[in-house]
Amino acid sequence: MESKAKFLGHSIHKMLVAFPLGLLATAALFDVVGLWKAHPFWFHAAFWMIAVGVLSGLVAAVFGLIDWLAIPSGTRANAVGLRHALANSAVLILFAISWFLRRGGPEAPGTVAFAFSFVGVTFSLVGAWLGGELADRLGVGVDDGAHLNAASSLSIPRAAEIPRTGKASAKRIA
Repeated sequence: MESKAKFLGHSIHKMLVAFPLGLLATAALFDVVGLWKAHPFWFHAAFWMIAVGVLSGLVAAVFGLIDWLAIPSGTRANAVGLRHALANSAVLILFAISWFLRRGGPEAPGTVAFAFSFVGVTFSLVGAWLGGELADRLGVGVDDGAHLNAASSLSIPRAAEIPRTGKASAKRIA
């Protein structure tokens, strides 16, 4: 099932999710380094990474919602998509709470702020796995004509219009 929100032939949601996942996971890693090194730089960096991670996660969620609304109800993909959305919503809420708890002194967050971040990372692993299940197992957000010899998403004709024979097309653009 193709994504309903695309840019240059690719799912916008899939393009954007790398940012919040990377930023939030790295923020938690910076917290660990900050605890280990006992240096406020790492906590301050984590504070800003959380802020940008939560904001970018909200943007990615908009495009994920657009795609999820196009999945037929009553399907396994719809149910997995809902669980994916709930897990990732929990991630954003947990990290937002962690950020809120840090705002008075980002260079010295408390134990509760760390706990919210570390639980958020755990939920992000679950949400990411469910996203992989949607794309890799259930084909959500995958071009209808995807195959090993499909033309570039920038080519004309589209991938769905190229036969799956494996033979090169004269109109194919690499």
